[in-house]
Amino acid sequence: KLQTQFLFHKDKFVETRIMIAGTLQTDPRSGGIKRSSGVQVLPSVAEIWEKIRDNNDASVDWLIAGYKDGSKTDITVIASGAGGPTACAAALPDGEPAFGGCRMSNGRFQGFYYVSEITSPMKKGRASMHKNGVLNVMEGRDGEIDMKPGFTE
Repeated sequence: KLQTQFLFHKDKFVETRIMIAGTLQTDPRSGGIKRSSGVQVLPSVAEIWEKIRDNNDASVDWLIAGYKDGSKTDITVIASGAGGPTACAAALPDGEPAFGGCRMSNGRFQGFYYVSEITSPMKKGRASMHKNGVLNVMEGRDGEIDMKPGFTE
């Protein structure tokens, strides 16, 4: 987007045109198109999350979501259960990125994004681009925890 500007130079005004652009493609000043990260969160993730948020259902209080076998964009539930964040931490996959959420002992709902040290850099990069898209499906979260093996409340 061009903007006309008048500058005072050598005792006279000079008309100049400058380009206005934001730092991100989605910045409205750049004229850029909002782009999706391309992640597809399958309905099973939202369904399990609703069970976690249901005060009348104690059968599940955590979930771990990850990439569907053979996919770089489809996210599905890979594990869920009861036992709180400690049980969730024990079920984290090794070498694969994971997203998820837990009901904490204080009744709050927390999300997380986890990658192990042995996860390949390409997988880490792709997962970091998909993180917000996945965690946004988990409505009612009020924060994030640093989930990792051995996590305790």
